[in-house]
Amino acid sequence: MGPFHRVPGDLTMPITVDPIRRFYGAHPLHAMVLLGCFALTGYVALQVVTDASWPKMAAWFVGAVIAHDLVLFPLYTLADRTAQRTLRFLPRRPSTHPHPSALNYLRVPALAAGLVLLLFFPGITKQGHDTYLAATGQDQHPYLARWLLLTAVFFTLSTLLYTLRLVHAARGRATAD
Repeated sequence: MGPFHRVPGDLTMPITVDPIRRFYGAHPLHAMVLLGCFALTGYVALQVVTDASWPKMAAWFVGAVIAHDLVLFPLYTLADRTAQRTLRFLPRRPSTHPHPSALNYLRVPALAAGLVLLLFFPGITKQGHDTYLAATGQDQHPYLARWLLLTAVFFTLSTLLYTLRLVHAARGRATAD
């Protein structure tokens, strides 16, 4: 029983989720969070509309949506399908216990590295070098090396976690046999 269900003999305010769930189709908390998101989005939209540069922001937003849906989504879907097909060909020992899949241990660090690349892309490609130098007094030289190092750390940690998962699975198979 969740916190919104009435327990027999409970004299506190009776809140029954079932009629709301039947009417709405989900938990009332879902509706509250959704309404909060709409309110926040409306507030941000009102703040943006009062800014004189809102057409540029709207154009960037539409461009980002188009770039994601037409360019990035097909690319990372293709990469994911390729990884799935490649991992199918790895040798597996016949076992009654399932072998942990390496797919998510590739997806998570790749996603993290891609997001960091997207976030720091102008610095990595040295766009706006003169403006950055004038504003900070620093060079953009270390961005690429730091991104590569961070990507290596992501994949190294993922490899270590996968190795630990394999060891744990092997111990589980050894104790079950």
